[in-house]
Amino acid sequence: MAEAAEQAREVDARTVKRAVLASAMGNATEWYDYGVFTSGAIATSIGTVFFPGGGGGAVLKSLALVAVGFVVRPFGGAFFGPLGDKIGRQRVLALTILLMSGCTFLVGCLPTYSAIGFAAPVLVVLLRLVQGFSTGGEYGGAATFIAEYAPTRRRGFWGSFLEFGTLTGYVLGNAMVLTVTLSFSADAVENWAWRIPFFLALPLGLIGLYLRTKMEDTPEFRRLEAAGQKAAKAPLREALFRNWRMILNLIGIVLLLNVADYMLLTTMPTYFTNTLKINDNTATMIIIGVEVVQMALIAPIGLLSDRIGRKPILLTAAIGFLVFSYPAIKLMQAGNLALLIVGFGGVALLLVLMLAVIGSTFPAMFPTRVRYGSFAIGYNVSTSVFGGTCGVIVTALIDSTGNEDWPAFYLMIAAAIGLVPILLIPETARVPISRVDGLGPAATNAASTS
Repeated sequence: MAEAAEQAREVDARTVKRAVLASAMGNATEWYDYGVFTSGAIATSIGTVFFPGGGGGAVLKSLALVAVGFVVRPFGGAFFGPLGDKIGRQRVLALTILLMSGCTFLVGCLPTYSAIGFAAPVLVVLLRLVQGFSTGGEYGGAATFIAEYAPTRRRGFWGSFLEFGTLTGYVLGNAMVLTVTLSFSADAVENWAWRIPFFLALPLGLIGLYLRTKMEDTPEFRRLEAAGQKAAKAPLREALFRNWRMILNLIGIVLLLNVADYMLLTTMPTYFTNTLKINDNTATMIIIGVEVVQMALIAPIGLLSDRIGRKPILLTAAIGFLVFSYPAIKLMQAGNLALLIVGFGGVALLLVLMLAVIGSTFPAMFPTRVRYGSFAIGYNVSTSVFGGTCGVIVTALIDSTGNEDWPAFYLMIAAAIGLVPILLIPETARVPISRVDGLGPAATNAASTS
């Protein structure tokens, strides 16, 4: 009876596809920015033109600039998440994508240090802070939007497209950087052509804004609103006090997810060029090729999770990182391009196992009335502390110790920590998103088998 009522509430496939596209565009915009900022030639240019004495530390300065935005992400999550539980997901997501894309665009418009002196780094840091604040409200809302639109038995499949957006944005960012570096001389890139990739962020954001403003809010939010059960006057307090245990579990899983994600997508490009001495363009092409393979695999893995559950896939990834990270880094260091691709590709395959299921796993950890806020708080605290700092810490550890194995050690530590909450969370595949409300692990597991 309950299952029949749930099916009656599910929306048509065309509306689900529009909701997925509108959500994934925000993730694509966010990761387009990271792809541009962390790609070798542009990272060097950013560190040189905005900071005095760029020199050999230019790339590290660019990575630090990326990390700056993560400082304010938890505050953005604490602001936008509860607001989305109170006034609706759609309104908040329209604002966050506009802020994210606008800040990336404005970085491309800024005058350099040689033109306006100390004001240049101050302005670029301020833009990164505004962008980080808005990004804090983006991911949790986008994942919630998809999860609350998707039909129960296909939530894993549709949820996987959120991270398809991540990979699309990152590939697009790297491809744009590659196009610029192949089209212009090194001097032209450093003088002015580095700005070109940043300009593309604005049309990406405007397309996403258009898609989001044309959508209604999610069926789940409208259901609670009609019943007078949406978030209370203090949704932040309710999220923290009633869901703190599950928020801690989320933080632990996101620790592993983001160390792996930012290690592969933002740290390894620099590792390839600075540590392994691979040409910028060659490194970029390797990363683009591996990410295209990830894009091809992500939806089938999401569909598989609808059949076998999310936890078996998450456990496989965590154990794989624990066992394979060290052999993978040794393959990359072997001095053979084929072995490097095998090592990097193997770790990327473990990452895509996680990327394929988190869009359906994380929203189903929390009740509808505080889902956006609880998700955004836990996700952004973990991302800020462990993900955004990953590139800076690993690069600094390699520079200070001379040990080139730190990427593997960092991943292995994260995997050991992430295993614990993965074992503790309930399996929510085949559990209607509305029935998560008030269900503990035992009840949720029972519901998934009914």
